Amino acid sequence: MRKLIGIVLISLTGFIGRAQTIKAGTWKAELLREAGLPIVFNFEWRYEKGKAVMTILNATERLEVRNIQRKGDSVLIDLPFFESAFFLQIQKDGSLKGEWKKGTSTVLSVMPMIARPGIKDRFQPGAAPIGTLSGKWEMTIIRPDGSPRPAVAQLEQKGSYLTGTILAPSGDYRYLEGIVRGDSMFLSTFDGSHAYVFSAHIRSENQLDGGYFYSGPKHVEAFSAIRNEAASLPVDGIQVHVRPDAPPLQFSFTDLEGKTVSIRDPRFQNKVVVIQIMGSWCPNCMDETRFLSRYYEQHKGRGLEVVSLAYEYSTDMNRSRASLRKFKDRFNVGYPMLITGVTSSDTLRTEKTLPQLTPIKVFPTTIFVGKDGSIKKVHSGFFGPATGEEHTKYVKEFEETVNSLLGE
Repeated sequence: MRKLIGIVLISLTGFIGRAQTIKAGTWKAELLREAGLPIVFNFEWRYEKGKAVMTILNATERLEVRNIQRKGDSVLIDLPFFESAFFLQIQKDGSLKGEWKKGTSTVLSVMPMIARPGIKDRFQPGAAPIGTLSGKWEMTIIRPDGSPRPAVAQLEQKGSYLTGTILAPSGDYRYLEGIVRGDSMFLSTFDGSHAYVFSAHIRSENQLDGGYFYSGPKHVEAFSAIRNEAASLPVDGIQVHVRPDAPPLQFSFTDLEGKTVSIRDPRFQNKVVVIQIMGSWCPNCMDETRFLSRYYEQHKGRGLEVVSLAYEYSTDMNRSRASLRKFKDRFNVGYPMLITGVTSSDTLRTEKTLPQLTPIKVFPTTIFVGKDGSIKKVHSGFFGPATGEEHTKYVKEFEETVNSLLGE
């Protein structure tokens, strides 16, 4: 992705005449899919001391983007997370047109994009809602192969304005925003990795059917939902355990500066260590990194250490280092972020890196190590701030675990 950005910068259209100014204010962007609804989102464009700043809007979330480069009417917007960027051209009518490109474990993901200024509505308003969807919903999402997977939607409706998130056993879909229009609902989000839109028919205030979940350029899944304030998620399928015959915890990987860091290094001895299993491609890992970075800064003086073990899209160390540095710089991470050199898609990733554990099934996964160097607890998944009460529960449980281990 970095090489691609460099090539595009070199080949950007040259300056011809007086280049247009990108209008300040709120914009509506559309990522165009091959079939189904476009993925829509809003962003704000402003100027600070002559420099452009873009802020992506998802409900209450604000993702600020400052790495914006322009030559003539060509604009490169390098997003602050993931291997993700917009390659755009200013049109005669002042709109922006081009492509969103994101690195993946295989081919580069590319979606056509168009953005228009002065549009604040994410979805076109229309008929008044037939009811309110606020509350918790038990969802059944149907995979392309026909198998079901469980999820829980948490929705809040004010008039026709709809926000919320969707929880899966491994984490949440972050901040969703949309509308209720007559007997239909629409939600979408874009954060540089997630590019989602949901639509459904409102059969009643207690039932949604005819739902479709569109993700990225091609992926689509059907879904239905029923109102259920007691809805919960199964976790048996994602749990990780310490193997009964596990050898002592031992690993050594390189950090972002190329230095080898081992769990046996003096900085980790006789301390409680939180090990974050993550990847720079993972939006829930972004939320967990924000949380861990702040927590570490506040509590590192108590005998706590944190270390990240990254499983990236490829074994290219330069690519992995560049992508992880975005996380480190954005959240001012003060603990080591280590590159395992094993990809997230490797079916033997656990055996190659942490043979003490049963297979790691989801990212992120958090390992709690006691002062004696042994694994005390493993937690799979992360519910971010978009989930509200679920995030509060997670933080409380995390703090109780750490405090208990520090007291041993």
